[in-house]
Amino acid sequence: MNLNDIKDNEGARKERMRVGRGIGSGKGKTAGRGQKGQKSRSGVAIKGFAGGQMPLHMRMPKRGFNNAFAKDYAEVNVGAIQKAIDEKKLDAKKDIDHAALKAAGLARGGKDGVRLLGKGEIKAKAKFVVAGASKGAIEAVEKAGGSVDVIKLVPAGEKAAAKKGKGKKSAKTDA
Repeated sequence: MNLNDIKDNEGARKERMRVGRGIGSGKGKTAGRGQKGQKSRSGVAIKGFAGGQMPLHMRMPKRGFNNAFAKDYAEVNVGAIQKAIDEKKLDAKKDIDHAALKAAGLARGGKDGVRLLGKGEIKAKAKFVVAGASKGAIEAVEKAGGSVDVIKLVPAGEKAAAKKGKGKKSAKTDA
């Protein structure tokens, strides 16, 4: 066996069918689309269209509610943080905040910050700077000798308004 003898098994890699490339290819002329009609042409968008009748997905009753103003927190349990500290992904001597948890791969998403939850146990003495924490999580951290600072994060839209000076009333009065 030589390196130049190595090749794929027969049928391991199937080449893409090139349609509309002459009658000899077996997919020429209509390219497997049949004859005429809307679906034989380009730009077709009829998924869910029922010929003018109300489509099934619109006839079905709707349930539930999506709150547009709900806060989006990355939820992290203290047990997962302890595991990351044990694996040297987090340094317990430094403040543990959203950026540190994100770097350790514990906090995904969470545009409104991190919320600390009390599942598991923590042994390391650490200072947490988070947007929210459950009562159980605060108790677990304080029991280990650490502390939890709950900060209020300002949303991105309000930051921009504060920079430009919008929303603030001027101290000047007309004389």
